[in-house]
Amino acid sequence: MPPQTLLLATRNADKIVEITEALRGLDLELVSAASFAEIPEVEEDQPDLAGNAIKKAVTLARLTGMTALADDTGLEVDALNGAPGVFSSRYSGPNATYASNVQKLLRDLQGIEDGHRTARFRCVIAIARGEQISTVEGVCEGVILEAPRGCDGFGYDPVFLIPDLRKTFAELSVAEKNFISHRGQALRKARVVLEDIFQS
Repeated sequence: MPPQTLLLATRNADKIVEITEALRGLDLELVSAASFAEIPEVEEDQPDLAGNAIKKAVTLARLTGMTALADDTGLEVDALNGAPGVFSSRYSGPNATYASNVQKLLRDLQGIEDGHRTARFRCVIAIARGEQISTVEGVCEGVILEAPRGCDGFGYDPVFLIPDLRKTFAELSVAEKNFISHRGQALRKARVVLEDIFQS
């Protein structure tokens, strides 16, 4: 019996790698939004991560008839009152890049001492199948460094330090990062939801 299909509601190649690794072993064919040129970008205009994840998953599920998985992730920095939060991917403006977002974050934290640079990554994953919508969440606590370290990962990974490991996300392999990260936690919960959906 051929595997069933799960649509990953993202065109972000880095996210696709992490999600594919975390869902390895499930009897599912994973396809991404990048495979469908006719699918428009879904505007992330909701007030919170859950709203954006649900909107993306529901929109793509309705457009394709497939089960769709979407995530929205935010970096919450305590010294910045939770910013950039829901605006993490476009923190430095509409043409934001990974590098420009990190540069703005470090500028905004200039003068903030080490003990006050605590932060967390929060990830919400939504899975939509027909009218059925499920959400799960993962959170990873860390500290923002004063300068990037490491050459792997993406986004804010080079400045997000895991204190217990004394390593940034950018100094970890995909497997190591998935084991502890916000998205890895959420994906393990999502895996259980997917097993239930596709076995029912």
